[in-house]
Amino acid sequence: MSQDHDRESTTAGAPRPGAADLITLRGVTRVFYGGVRALGGIDLCVGEGEFLTIIGASGTGKTTLLRIMAGLDEPTAGQVRRDPAIARTGGTAMVFQDPALMPWASAFDNVWLPLRIAGASRADAHAQVMAALETVDLAARRDALPAELSGGMRMRVSIARALVTSPRLLLLDEPFAALDELTRFRLNDVLRGLWQRKRLTAVLVTHSVYEAAYLSTRVAVISARHGHISAEMAISGDIERNQAFRESTAYFDYVRRLSTLLGQAG
Repeated sequence: MSQDHDRESTTAGAPRPGAADLITLRGVTRVFYGGVRALGGIDLCVGEGEFLTIIGASGTGKTTLLRIMAGLDEPTAGQVRRDPAIARTGGTAMVFQDPALMPWASAFDNVWLPLRIAGASRADAHAQVMAALETVDLAARRDALPAELSGGMRMRVSIARALVTSPRLLLLDEPFAALDELTRFRLNDVLRGLWQRKRLTAVLVTHSVYEAAYLSTRVAVISARHGHISAEMAISGDIERNQAFRESTAYFDYVRRLSTLLGQAG
């Protein structure tokens, strides 16, 4: 992790004991055509088993940072080191804001897609696909087309598609931004439960300090002025995330502190 002097940090929400860093970024910058700078020197580690959330104002390069972590984009300068466990095919999966499902294909066939691309037949992939659908409680809707599913269900299909390859690292780019608040709360619980049961490492990009405080073990704030990580805050991993936590003073204290750090990041 970067050691900037203005960073708020504790050890409560640090990566699990003995965990290795799956991704290490040092001095990562990204400048697009025409000199537009998306990132201005990112120092960040992603520890195995943690739930890291990245927040920042619009245009601060959060999605660009996630794409660099996924290997979908390359930095203009700086170093990105990936653990071999996630560098191999299938080691990393990404969920986007738009579920991007094939409208003519069933939920089953949409989840099968990554395995199909890898050469697995429908029959050979059946058990894996059904297990992925079961994890998001959609096994009973396996034959439904996307148009027959609610927005929340379509996003769950997208998450199942990401999970079907059994990735070690799950990257999520504002997957719940377009959903109503109640559906968002429910999918937050689904995501948190998946992270715990499958012992994933998760990195989430969101605009919501409420979502960040609820889901994360650590939150990193990107500065709008400088394009680097201006602050980090750990959140106790010992707290059970449920409705009681959402209504607790501890939760609102985390939200308040994150709001302050976000405001300071400009």
